[in-house]
Amino acid sequence: MDFHTLLAALGNGDQPVSISSDWSQGRAGFGGLMAALLYEAMRRRLAEQGLEGRPVRSLAISFVAPAALQVPTLFEVEVLRSGKSVVLVLGRALQNGEVVTLMQGSFGAARSSRVGLTAMPAPEVQPPGQCFKVGYREGVTPEYLRHLALAWGIGGLPYSDTPSPAIGGWVRLEGEGQIAALDEARVLALVDAWPPALLPHLAAPAAGSTLSWTIEFVQPMPTLPGDAWYKYRASIEHAADGYGHTSAALWTADDQLLAISRQTVTVFG
Repeated sequence: MDFHTLLAALGNGDQPVSISSDWSQGRAGFGGLMAALLYEAMRRRLAEQGLEGRPVRSLAISFVAPAALQVPTLFEVEVLRSGKSVVLVLGRALQNGEVVTLMQGSFGAARSSRVGLTAMPAPEVQPPGQCFKVGYREGVTPEYLRHLALAWGIGGLPYSDTPSPAIGGWVRLEGEGQIAALDEARVLALVDAWPPALLPHLAAPAAGSTLSWTIEFVQPMPTLPGDAWYKYRASIEHAADGYGHTSAALWTADDQLLAISRQTVTVFG
């Protein structure tokens, strides 16, 4: 089931959605998809309440438990506070009555300010056609890479015993261009498509996953095709005791900043 179809299946947020096996990430559903579905439920709830003029500014996401595949998942949304400019929202993804993903969202209308600063510069990366393509390979890569593609242009590949301080390159959603434009739900999938930046430091495969994730969106979102290539870089800020702390960002092909991301990741190796 493709990304667009899964978002459509969400309905108004009260319709259970089952994650198909082609979106698996190890033994769980792809975290970027779970975050996208929960965000979309939030967005639709605010639209129902006439608050669609307040775009998302930041999301804080906790993956409480692995999201099982082929299990009906409910997405609950609670508006915690609606102020003059900012709305604070809490979202829960539940399977069999238990929370598997938890998200707090801050949605805010634009306001006048004299402060305006240039965004962080994008990295220099070879064009996608000159980078190493990472797509779905049965038995080698996660199933969700049936729907996304990576063009690796910064740092070593996972399990290559390469002490890379950063990884990155290009990422795209497959088959989205004729269906939908880029939006925040798709940005969540694009950013989380990359493996933890610690994995190139390992010499053999080992499990790794995201413990917590915060992401901030640069608004307004530009009008761009959903299946274009977008530039990504993640840097390791600290790693010890099986935990790593990374910062990342996503840009358009012409170096316009789209989102800033931070993750705490676990690695079992």
